[in-house]
Amino acid sequence: MAFRAPISDLPTHQVSNQPPPFADLNLFEIDRPMQEALAREGGQAFLKKVRDLGAVMGSAAAFEQADAANKAKPQLQTFDRYGRRVDEVTFHPAYHWLMETGISHGIPAIAWTAGSGGHVAHTALEYVFAQVEGGVCCPLTMTYAAVPLLRRVPELDAVWTPKVLSGRYDPRLVPVAEKQGATIGMAMTEKQGGSDVRSNETRAEPAGDGWYRLTGHKWFCSAPMSDAFFTLARTEHGLSCFFLPRWRPDGTRNPFFIQRLKDKLGNWSNASAEIEYAGSLALLVGEEGRGLQTIIEMVHHTRLDTAMAPTALMRQALVQAIHHARHRIAFQRRLVDQPMMRRVLADLALEVEGAVALLMRTARGYDEAAAGDGDAARFARLAVSLAKYHINRQCPHFVYEALECLGGNGYVEENIMPRLYREAPLNSIWEGSGNVICLDLLRAVGKDPTVLDLYFAELRAARGGSRLLDRAVDALEETWRATPGEGAARRLAERMAVALQASLLVRHAPAEIADAFAATRLDADARGRAYGAHEARIDEDMILSRALPA
Repeated sequence: MAFRAPISDLPTHQVSNQPPPFADLNLFEIDRPMQEALAREGGQAFLKKVRDLGAVMGSAAAFEQADAANKAKPQLQTFDRYGRRVDEVTFHPAYHWLMETGISHGIPAIAWTAGSGGHVAHTALEYVFAQVEGGVCCPLTMTYAAVPLLRRVPELDAVWTPKVLSGRYDPRLVPVAEKQGATIGMAMTEKQGGSDVRSNETRAEPAGDGWYRLTGHKWFCSAPMSDAFFTLARTEHGLSCFFLPRWRPDGTRNPFFIQRLKDKLGNWSNASAEIEYAGSLALLVGEEGRGLQTIIEMVHHTRLDTAMAPTALMRQALVQAIHHARHRIAFQRRLVDQPMMRRVLADLALEVEGAVALLMRTARGYDEAAAGDGDAARFARLAVSLAKYHINRQCPHFVYEALECLGGNGYVEENIMPRLYREAPLNSIWEGSGNVICLDLLRAVGKDPTVLDLYFAELRAARGGSRLLDRAVDALEETWRATPGEGAARRLAERMAVALQASLLVRHAPAEIADAFAATRLDADARGRAYGAHEARIDEDMILSRALPA
């Protein structure tokens, strides 16, 4: 028999000039901007908890589980083998591992169980988690955001809130009384309206004792294997909010027909479905005819996470790019030592600095609002719109730039970058597209102009720290005095978000970071440029060392 050398010994398979795997690192310990923001914004008591999750999610096992959950997409089982309608979605075991990890580490519950700093802790935990897997964040987020509505209705609060806050993951489709833990979903939009939910046509007919029978179609229902859903339907008094469980009070299955799963651009681990209600029992939540005003409290909390998710995606794309550039040699030099590459990477790192600062300051506003601070509640209402709009606007281009840093390696599915790129547009669409958020911003100011006073008070706390920031704030005030219309809303939202980011960095970040951010984002010549195309002199070594310690 002829001798055959092991393939690793063949000269063409001696691998060199490739980076080592980016794994078995604590995602929180290598993230100085988030460490500082968590402590600064009221989360000092949760540093260990976030660090513990950072170790789990930075492991090679977590990256492998996320990869597996996305490769094996959820499958719809409409009927069992005997022809009985079951309407269930099956998932790869990796999906359940990820759900168990997120729930057991407190992502849906900690905001409501930890007291002071709970929303800040929730945001930091899910930010660490979402860097590795974004799809599972959908049911985690909706379950977190459902608690305020559950607490409005005593019978829901008594039965469902303890299950939601249990810290236990129980994927079985059984009545809530038999479950160790529960998850909550949301089904709002319909084919004819999308974000314009006022055009919804699903009907609700009284069934007695506060229950109604719902009939209609929902165009997007994320996480259809949740145990219950908040949804919208029309009564004779108008659009109303309802709680619809998968099981009726008598222990029988509630009609909840999953017509098909969406074939989405990304977010593959998470099932999104079109569903039908056919006399489905649901409990009225809030006042009849005020469904949008009721469910907006849940939407307000999901919006915090739609600002968190793109921040996490950008963070993971950034560290992947820096890691690759530090280990890859081209033209006799490491990529990270080449001027253009260093400038791109440092510019990307500044974007994440600003996003983290804005995200965590907004989360603190939620905590202060929960403690009864009315001004904080109004500020958070404005800040979360700015954060959701601007960070999501930046995310797709940001991830593309980071992907390009890896060259061909970044374009193949063995790498995490294609998944991050597919995920990048999602959170701008979820809970209101960019235009909807900008209109919401104008409505919020028109309804209560004092929110602008709170916003500008936040900016003025950094007065004198940066000439460019002071000039930008003055220009913003002048713009608002001119009563901007809808056509100017997108540009205005961007300017407001960037100014708020800059003010936070001026107050809290090292001077090198604050000055570099202002020079590359607030100068008139910097607008609309590509990453790395600025002419400002910045301390690239310092910026990159904060982003990812060597």
